[in-house]
Amino acid sequence: MSNHLVRGRQVFVDEIEALKGVTDRLDDNFVQAVESMSAALDSGHKIIVVGVGKSGNIGQKIVATLNSTGAPTVLLDSQNALHGDLGIVCDGDACIAMSFSGETSELLTLLPFLKRFNMQIIAMTGNVSSSLANHADIVLDTGVEREACPLNLAPTSSSTAMLVMGDALAMALLEARHFTKEDFAKRHPGGSLGRALLTKVCDIMRKDIACLPVTATVSECLLAMSRAKAGACILVKEDGTLAGIFTHGDFARAYQADELVGGKPVAPLMTPTPVFVKEGELAAAAVRTLRNRRIDDLVVLDGDGKPVGLIDTQDLARLKLV
Repeated sequence: MSNHLVRGRQVFVDEIEALKGVTDRLDDNFVQAVESMSAALDSGHKIIVVGVGKSGNIGQKIVATLNSTGAPTVLLDSQNALHGDLGIVCDGDACIAMSFSGETSELLTLLPFLKRFNMQIIAMTGNVSSSLANHADIVLDTGVEREACPLNLAPTSSSTAMLVMGDALAMALLEARHFTKEDFAKRHPGGSLGRALLTKVCDIMRKDIACLPVTATVSECLLAMSRAKAGACILVKEDGTLAGIFTHGDFARAYQADELVGGKPVAPLMTPTPVFVKEGELAAAAVRTLRNRRIDDLVVLDGDGKPVGLIDTQDLARLKLV
């Protein structure tokens, strides 16, 4: 086996073992950290994350995760903080200070100035006896026995432990604050989930549809479908409400049984009371219905039960809703 593959697998093993150790040491301090962060957010304040070097890089990802899950968070650069950026810190905020050794000079220099504010400092460190830990209100232990680096020098297992601790805080905070998929979508409007949860049916439906009286013939339906470039024709009653739907698939099955089916009434061959959605519903409802019912065409009705549009499964891919 290639030495590269052996080393790669060993890194996975080492980092997984390191994470198991951090997991076993999780205690009430974690609960206090989540409650402190939640209290800050509930009072209209924010979370401050500060770290240096690799800890700062991990902190940047933690900030992104917290922001995307509805927890306003900023990354504070230790150097710039001493030259004006400390202005982003307010009484009532919560601070996560990150240093694996707990003795990072830049962070320890900043710490007294942070402690002047009325906020709890949550230390994320691999050394619970460090200066950082001793001056923090809450200590999260991310210690590892050794790095996955064969030289035991490059931050690997230790940075992974911090990253996962940050994810754990974010997910526990998300659950504590009852953050929903809809909340997530508001913060990710460019993603497929955001589009599906924020876009309404009326925004994506085909408005140029094949729609005929229920008394129409099969040939008339096929002509209307061709003109609308649609795979289905919607049939309506005299009052304009939905009577049924006739698809290309229905025609193919009928034609196999009777080649002269074109001149016959469509009513006996259509699907009566087909599946539908209302135009004001979210597009997510249409996506869910199409998947669950395994259909290709979905009728859209207005508030009076009259057809106003059609959703084709092909449209969902084009609109990046699936």
